[in-house]
Amino acid sequence: MHRFSLFRPLLRVSLALVAFSLIPAVTGPAAANAADKNTFAVGVAERDITPEGRLPMWGYAARHDALSEGTLDKLMAVALVIHAGDDKLAIVGTDIGRGPTPWMMEEIRNTLREKAGIEHVIISGSHSHHGPVIELTDRPGYGQGKYDDAVQYAKKLPQLLIDAILEADKNAKPARMGLAKQKLDYNRNRHTKREPKVTDPELAVLRFDDLDGQPIALLVNFAAHPVMTDDKLLKFSADYPGFMKRKVSGAMSVPVVFMQGAGGDMSPNPVDGRGGPENFGHALADRVLELAGSASTSVPEKPSVDGRVDHFHFGSRVNFKNPLITGVFSRAFFPELVKNFMEEYGDGLKPEMNTIVLNGNLAIVSGSGEFFSNHSNRLKERSYLDHTLFFGYANGHQLYFPTIEAASEGGYGADPTMSPVQLGAGEEMMNRALVNIYIMTGRFAPAATGLKDVK
Repeated sequence: MHRFSLFRPLLRVSLALVAFSLIPAVTGPAAANAADKNTFAVGVAERDITPEGRLPMWGYAARHDALSEGTLDKLMAVALVIHAGDDKLAIVGTDIGRGPTPWMMEEIRNTLREKAGIEHVIISGSHSHHGPVIELTDRPGYGQGKYDDAVQYAKKLPQLLIDAILEADKNAKPARMGLAKQKLDYNRNRHTKREPKVTDPELAVLRFDDLDGQPIALLVNFAAHPVMTDDKLLKFSADYPGFMKRKVSGAMSVPVVFMQGAGGDMSPNPVDGRGGPENFGHALADRVLELAGSASTSVPEKPSVDGRVDHFHFGSRVNFKNPLITGVFSRAFFPELVKNFMEEYGDGLKPEMNTIVLNGNLAIVSGSGEFFSNHSNRLKERSYLDHTLFFGYANGHQLYFPTIEAASEGGYGADPTMSPVQLGAGEEMMNRALVNIYIMTGRFAPAATGLKDVK
């Protein structure tokens, strides 16, 4: 949640296109057998999650508690449910600023486990700065009475997400999948002054088809802050990811799930003069369509989902129990929002990380905050798998996770004010994700790691 200064350097796009099948093709009797047993199936569903009424808007401290004044474009949640082997994975991309709060995630997980046997759940916010505040709760001084529209929205949101996931689960059909990736200059590092400035340039597209090769859904993973809509407009908008999704969906007649990457230090980098959320979103959509067209899909030989949820408890660089600190944050944002935050952060920060290995060769790691891009880069380099994706802003939000060297530079997103988590927290989480991946892929036996269980 922050102010943002957008620079628009015009850089030539350098594309390194890589398109390939995610897993070896299965044809003939093996494919038919997989379909009959329904061992790999995919379903998708959408929900309009645009708030009704007037709510404080999430994203810029300078707005304080200014209430929304309508809608520029709808906010959507797109749910993807994957059946692989004996397990299920639900991935949801939303057009809001962050992942659901801890109490929301508890309700969502319990319901999905009971009604659909879904154990693995990743729900991410695109990080749009034109979404609603979702943290206010139904208690005096915490939102009740003053921001009742926001309180009611927070109560309603979990059920909207549950409904979308259950519908996607019901819609699941035998499927093929493939992945294509591309490196491009569509983002830039807004934080560091060190050259060369690190980025995570990867745009990844997961394509899911039915057994006849007709598309079921796309998942798009890219890292850049959705902050291209005028911050003075108090209207809801999905920003550039919304324009990207609508163009791709219109061209291919399929739902599109957008999963924000490690975007903590990543800003959009408009190319060829294509600035603004619509132009940039459409430019990104062109690359997504190119990748989707090049992705070769096939039925996994050994469908499987292996996953782990880790909950960490880190110290804080800020004493949130100090009333002077509370007062500073209350003036920067607004008191009711800060009281909810302080209640969660008062005894340290407790981020969540999910590690998934799908079909034995695709790793998906998610973190509940704004991770700097080099966390993602280093994880991908070290995973020793064909493909690794990182989703930020997922299943919660504990503000920024800079790398240690980024924290040494200070500045917005790296200093304690907006990155209160203890130094090295992001590295510790990525190291644990790496060990998880190695255990799931048979490189380590769990007992051989000597690591303390933080689950």
